[in-house]
Amino acid sequence: MSKLVCENLTKQYGHKTVLDHINLTLESGKIYGLIGRNGAGKTTLLSLMSNQNPISAGTATIDGQRIWENPKALSRICFSRELNLSAESALSSYTLKAYLRAAETYLPHWDKDMAGRLLELFGLEKKKKLGKLSKGMLSMVTILVAMASKAEFTFLDEPVAGLDVVAREQFYQLLLEEYTETGRTFVLSTHIIEEAADVMEEVIILDRGKILLKENTQELVDRARYVTGLADQVDCATAGLPCHHVENIGRSKAVTVLLPAGEDINPGYDVTVQPVNLQKLFVALCGEEVHR
Repeated sequence: MSKLVCENLTKQYGHKTVLDHINLTLESGKIYGLIGRNGAGKTTLLSLMSNQNPISAGTATIDGQRIWENPKALSRICFSRELNLSAESALSSYTLKAYLRAAETYLPHWDKDMAGRLLELFGLEKKKKLGKLSKGMLSMVTILVAMASKAEFTFLDEPVAGLDVVAREQFYQLLLEEYTETGRTFVLSTHIIEEAADVMEEVIILDRGKILLKENTQELVDRARYVTGLADQVDCATAGLPCHHVENIGRSKAVTVLLPAGEDINPGYDVTVQPVNLQKLFVALCGEEVHR
């Protein structure tokens, strides 16, 4: 089993630390979800793991080989980033055909046939300039490059940004088909959490430059509870348990609990206990307390 390993990975811009001693292992043959608030460091982390940004400290390796300026290791990685083009951007004047030709040059396992099929599937015109494409079409280009790269470790940054619900479902189906057929490893960085949760085998939550958790998605969600009721009852029902995102509403209270393995809400109290989906759990873990 191949592994991409980050050890004490750190990125600083001047005096600002964007990523702080990240320790992370990605195993081959999984789909990971990378989620975090704006500015948490998600894109920076993916860029460090793909040699698109120099590391300030620490190491990133794939099967023991350093990634930085190592063509052999980098041939196994593709980071297909979200394309945000301004009118002044040099890429804006590139035709899609030229952009894909460059991708084919730099990605050694490029599947030209797959690229052609996806062009047709997405209805993209090769002669169009990137600067003339809509946000949704640019997302389709991001997806096309990621899939046709055939890279063993493939990172996608906000792949469904700007896509309508039909196109998003089309992407997830395409992703699962490619994953099932090839066993490639995918990392999806996305803000559309709940929709993507079903395809994420493991979720990585990044918060203020640190890994908050990395866990099997379903097992994580199964441990989460939303507890509501009168404040004193909620306090007793959750005593000794890790509580997040406390909401005080008059005499009532609501908390999200992430249960330790094998534990449950304390019985015998007049509270309502509900399951929590991944998106609400993320808000609870990375949001602020609410007082009303």
